[in-house]
Amino acid sequence: MKESLEALCEFVQDAADVGDLQTATEQLRDHYGVAHIVYHWVNSVGERFGAGTYSQEWVDRYVEKDYLRMDPVILGCLQRFNPVDWKELDWSSRTARAFLAEATRFGVGNQGLSIPIRGPSGQFALFTASDHCDDYTWAGFVDENMRDLMIIAHEFNKKALEFEQGGDSAPAPALSPRELAAMTYLAKGMNRAQAAVEMDISEHTLRVYIEAARHKLGAVNTTHAVARALSRGLIVV
Repeated sequence: MKESLEALCEFVQDAADVGDLQTATEQLRDHYGVAHIVYHWVNSVGERFGAGTYSQEWVDRYVEKDYLRMDPVILGCLQRFNPVDWKELDWSSRTARAFLAEATRFGVGNQGLSIPIRGPSGQFALFTASDHCDDYTWAGFVDENMRDLMIIAHEFNKKALEFEQGGDSAPAPALSPRELAAMTYLAKGMNRAQAAVEMDISEHTLRVYIEAARHKLGAVNTTHAVARALSRGLIVV
């Protein structure tokens, strides 16, 4: 039986780290029967974090091509305060159309709804649901679920702000036990699939821990993050 929205909200409220937020995105995807649920936020010092169900291939491609700088969804939502249906955005340029076509090939979906959220000290977040369907079906989904999606989006953001406030007391926030474990397995030469098996989590969730550790360490990529964790004595191999 599908979980209730109340239960999902409680799960987010009880989240202990970003891995729990990742699990929540997977539960929400299944609850609503959509292709993807993604929560992405930028904290007050510009560090980016994300949890969601996009494929690892698309995430890697997005980072490799630095699509954050031109993504019409990101750029459009930075200028808005209300939920944005992707059809309302400007896809007129050849670059934007090519980006959308590529995202669709990677399974992102041809329909999307993004909810921009703004917090204190410049914090910005985006909660997105996307799917593969026709306009009529998607309009029905949005009409039926808009209110609930806005509620859950703000629950995600409240939890992200709690995580940020919890790290304010130290210049370099300590890595969580799960983040340390992920870094340790990678430092031992394991690939992501092997590390996920050792930690008994999905590769999606492992990715969230790795990215959180990378941002905390100020590393440019995963290899750099492992090197910094080793050099600072955070992990021992």
